[in-house]
Amino acid sequence: MTAGQPLLGTDSGPELIRSLGLSGRLATLGWRVSDLGDLDFPSPGPHDPQLLPGDGNAKNSTAVGQGNQILAEAVQEAVSQGRFPLVVGGDHSIAFGSLAGILRNNPDTAVIWVDAHADINTPLTSPSGNMHGMPLGYFLGLPGFETGKVPGLEWMADVPRLAPEKLVYIGLRDVDSGEVEALRNLNCTCYSMSHVDRYGIGTLMDMALEKLGDTSPIHMSFDIDSCDPLEAPSTGTTVRGGLSYREAHYVCEAVSESGRLASMDIVEVNPMLSKGAGAEATADLALALTESAMGNRIL
Repeated sequence: MTAGQPLLGTDSGPELIRSLGLSGRLATLGWRVSDLGDLDFPSPGPHDPQLLPGDGNAKNSTAVGQGNQILAEAVQEAVSQGRFPLVVGGDHSIAFGSLAGILRNNPDTAVIWVDAHADINTPLTSPSGNMHGMPLGYFLGLPGFETGKVPGLEWMADVPRLAPEKLVYIGLRDVDSGEVEALRNLNCTCYSMSHVDRYGIGTLMDMALEKLGDTSPIHMSFDIDSCDPLEAPSTGTTVRGGLSYREAHYVCEAVSESGRLASMDIVEVNPMLSKGAGAEATADLALALTESAMGNRIL
C-alpha cells in the first residue's frame, strides 16, 4: 500500500487511541506510518477578538481558527507528498482544518460525513455557538462566515468550498431546526438512522457511494457519536439509537472497498466523559473502525 501519515490532533482521545496501538495496528495492515504527534494548538485567551454584535456566536473562534490553520497546513503538506492523512481528534471543529487542507489540494474531493449531527450550523443559526457544529456550514457557503466576520478564520478566504452534491451524510438523528432548513434548501443527500432502518446498511452504502459518482477521491469524517451510546459512551453529545457495532464497521469497510478513500478524520472520543471501561471501549471502537477504513477485513 502507499505510505500513510496519521496526523494526530489535540485531546485525551487521541492519546488513548495511540496508547491502544494505533501505529502498530496500521503497520500490520501494510501501512508505513509516520506519527506527527499532537499538534500544538493555541489556547483561548481572554483578549481574543470576538464576533461583532449581530454577527452571531462562535465560541473561541480565534483559537479554533488558529489551531485549524496549523492542521490545514499539515494536511495539505501530507497530501501534496502523496500520503494519506488520518486526523485523530479532538472535537469535530478540527474538520475546518482537515477539510481545508484536503480541498486546497483537490477541490473535487467528495465527503462522507458519518455523524449523529449535521454540523451545518453557522454563527447566526447555532443554538450553542459551539464551532464543532459548524464546519459544513462554512464549507457549504452559508451566510455568517463572510470573510473577516469570524475572528480566526481569515486564513480560510482562499479555501475552495464544497458543492452540496459532493456531500453525503450517514447516521443523522439529532438535527437542529436551522440545519434542517439549510439541508433542504441545499438539497443535500442525508441518510438518517430512519434510512438505515428502511434500507439496511449494505444497500444504503451502495446508494451513498453511487450518489458521489465513481471518480472523486473521498474524505470520510467519522464522528464516534454516530454510533449508539451503548457502543461508544465516552463522547460529548450522545444520542440513543445510533449505528450498531457492525453497521459502523460496514460503513468503513464499504468506503474502503470503493478504492477511493484518500483521507479520514476520526473524532469526538473523550475519555473524560466516561471513566474506566466506557472510555477504553469508545477508544477501542474508534481504533477498530479506523482499521476497517484502512483495509482490515474479517476474511
